[in-house]
Amino acid sequence: MAPPLRITTTLVEVLEVFLADPTVERYGLDVMRATGRPSGTVYPLLIRLQGIEWLQAHWEDIDPVQAGRPARRWYRLTPLGVQSARAELAAYRQRHAPRPGTVQPRPTWDS
Repeated sequence: MAPPLRITTTLVEVLEVFLADPTVERYGLDVMRATGRPSGTVYPLLIRLQGIEWLQAHWEDIDPVQAGRPARRWYRLTPLGVQSARAELAAYRQRHAPRPGTVQPRPTWDS
């Protein structure tokens, strides 16, 4: 059995990429570009999410020589993944929401 999934800021960013349109398949580099996170961070998360059945994955069926690039591994949220990711993100946002009465810092603009 896999250890419980730790909901980190990076995981939230990765899940948000998939939840932007749960029907769209994405590949690792696409997720890396969307999150700004390196491969050593993104790929272990994708593997972990696949291991707990939140993501399904498959290799694209291309001839790498003809395409001029390696085949991509495509990932998409499973129905369980969509439901679980939405629930976990809602809980994460609630835990990290500003507390009533706290002052939020104003953005600083460099002149």
